[in-house]
Amino acid sequence: MAQTNLNSSPSPAVSAIERSAKRATRSRFLKWLRKVHGWVGLWGAVLGLLFGVTGFLENHRAVLRIGTPGPVKTQVELPVPAPQPRDPRALAAWLGKTLQLDAAHARVTREPAQPVDWGGQAVMQPEHWQIRFTTPRHSVTADYWKNANTVRVARSDHGWLTVMQNLHRSNGVGVGWVLLADSIAGSLVLLSITGVILWTELNRRRTVGFGIFAASLITLVVVAGRSL
Repeated sequence: MAQTNLNSSPSPAVSAIERSAKRATRSRFLKWLRKVHGWVGLWGAVLGLLFGVTGFLENHRAVLRIGTPGPVKTQVELPVPAPQPRDPRALAAWLGKTLQLDAAHARVTREPAQPVDWGGQAVMQPEHWQIRFTTPRHSVTADYWKNANTVRVARSDHGWLTVMQNLHRSNGVGVGWVLLADSIAGSLVLLSITGVILWTELNRRRTVGFGIFAASLITLVVVAGRSL
């Protein structure tokens, strides 16, 4: 009886079928990856342009002198309600209702009463409250000395460039903008990963690509290290 050779190599036809299946799987993966790369790039295109332009202006703000309108500043003295607010948060809530400001995200600073030297005499300085309301378009600061009858409120309305920079830094924005900016940051990470994979899979000069990537990484580490 003839014995079957279990160690025999697969036939050329079987090998060709396996290679064809692998090529088909790789082709489907690359098509899917290109679609992901394209759609993610489209999602982040507009805001990516905003972040890119404002980031460039931030990097060169001391060199580029772009003539834009400066902030418009105003200041008023407001009588505090009776009875007087018991703490800074209560004052912030009253100011928010009176001046149509977002009191929920106000930043509060509370300095306790303390003795100070004034003309060689020890004087007790009352407790000092400072409340800051911030949006990309304007900032409002309230200064109040405890038990005083008035509170000083200063407002600064920003120019368009400052508004764009505040959006870039997420200063005074809501949760919606923060999450949107996070999605753009995630898109940039995903674009970088998918871009590298596509390049290595579609370009045969992988050694050149690895050299460029390594040079970029080394340059980043060296420049960042010298800047610290």
